[in-house]
Amino acid sequence: MGDPFLAGLMFPVLFLLILLGLPVAFSLIVTAFGFALLAFGDLAPAQLYRFVDKVASQPTFAAIPLFVFMGAMLERSGIAARLFEAMRLWLGRLPGGLSLAAISMCAIFAAGTGIVGAVEVMVGMMAIPAMRKYGYSNDLVAGTICAGGSLGTMIPPSIVVVVYATQGQLSIGDLFAAVIIPSILMVACFLGYALVRCMLRPQDGPPVAAEELAIPLGEKLWVTLTSLLPALGLVLAVVGSIIAGIAAPTEAAGVGALGTIVLTLLYGRLSFGVLWSATRATLVITAMVMFIVVGGTMFTSIFQINGGRELIQNTIVAMELSEGQLILVIILIIMVLGFVLDWISIVLICVPIYDPLLRAAGIDPVWFAVLAIIALQTSYLTPPMAPSLFYLRSIAPPDMSYRQMAVGVMPFVGCQLLVLLVVYMVPETATWMTSFVGF
Repeated sequence: MGDPFLAGLMFPVLFLLILLGLPVAFSLIVTAFGFALLAFGDLAPAQLYRFVDKVASQPTFAAIPLFVFMGAMLERSGIAARLFEAMRLWLGRLPGGLSLAAISMCAIFAAGTGIVGAVEVMVGMMAIPAMRKYGYSNDLVAGTICAGGSLGTMIPPSIVVVVYATQGQLSIGDLFAAVIIPSILMVACFLGYALVRCMLRPQDGPPVAAEELAIPLGEKLWVTLTSLLPALGLVLAVVGSIIAGIAAPTEAAGVGALGTIVLTLLYGRLSFGVLWSATRATLVITAMVMFIVVGGTMFTSIFQINGGRELIQNTIVAMELSEGQLILVIILIIMVLGFVLDWISIVLICVPIYDPLLRAAGIDPVWFAVLAIIALQTSYLTPPMAPSLFYLRSIAPPDMSYRQMAVGVMPFVGCQLLVLLVVYMVPETATWMTSFVGF
C-alpha cells in the first residue's frame, strides 16, 4: 500500500522545481525518483526502469518521429511559400485577407505537421512581414499567428491526439475522426472573427491592393494546384488511411514521410543538406517528446503507487459531483495545469488518473477526449504562461509588445471556448465521424 500523503506532496514538489527553472522533463524525473526512493528504497531504480521499458514497448509511439519528419520535410520543401502565395491571391482582397490567408495556411500545415509550435513559427515568418506591410494592427497579427499555430493541437495527424489516444487506451483512428468536425468549427470561428472584425474596423486589416493580385486566372490556378493539392492529397492519404482502417498509424506515418520526400524532389528542393536538416530536427523534437513521455510515465506511476489515484477518486466521490460537474472540474484542472505544464505532461499525468472516473460515470471517453484536447489548445493560447506567446516572441518585431500579444489572442480564446461549449452541448459533433472508422 502506498502513502497518500506522499502522493499529495508530489505535485507541490513538481511545481516548485518547475518554478525554480528546472526543465519540465527533469522536474518530472527528479520528483518521481525522489518519491520512488521513499516508497521502494534501494529497489527504486529497478522500479523506474520498468516504467521506462513500458514506454519503449508502446508501438504507437513509433509513429511520432515519422509524423515529425513528415512536417520537417514539408517545411523545407518550399511548399510553404507557394501555399501562402496561393492563399494571398484568393483571399487578399477581402477585409483582413492576409489574416484569413495565414489562418487557412496554418490549418493546412497543422494537418501536415502535427507539431504544436512549428506551424506558428513557419507561417509567422512569412505572414508577419506581409501583414505589417499593409498596416495590420499588432494585436490582430499576434492573435492570428498564435491562434493559427494552436490548430496543430487538434487537426490530425496531431501528435497530441496520438499521445492522448495511447494514454487513454483509445483507437487513434477513432480519435482522429472525432476531432475532425470540432477542428473545422474552430477554423471557421477563427476565420469568422478575423473577417467580421476587419469588416467593422477596416483599419485593423485592410485588403491587399487589387493591382498586386491582378494575375491571369490560369496562372492563379496553377499556383493553387501546385501548392494546395499535393499537401492536401498527402494529408488525406495519411489521415484517411488510418480512419478507414487501411493502415496502422505507424504505417500511415511512414507513407507520409516518404510522400514528403517525393514532394521535395518534385519541387527541386531535395538535397543531402535538406535531408540532414529534417532528420536532425526530427531527432531533436522526438527526443524532447519522448524524454517528457518517460518522465511523465514515471511520475504518474509513482503517484499511483503511492495511492494518488485513490486519493483523487475518493476526493471527487466525496464531493458528490454530477456528471456535468465532474466534466467541468476535470476541464478546469487541465486548463489550470496548462499555465505551468506542457501538453505532454498534462496528458501523461491526468489521463491515467481521471479516465477510470469517467468510464465509471458512463461518460464516452472519445467525446471527453475531444473536450480535453480543446481545453489543451485553449491553455496553449491563454496568458500569462501561454506557450504560443513564447513562440511568437522569438519571431515578433521589436515594437510588438507582450500586452498586444495577450490582447490579440483573447478573442481567439473566446472562439475556442465557444467550440468547447458546442461540443459539450452537441456530443455528435465529436462522435458522428467515428461511425465511419474502418469503412
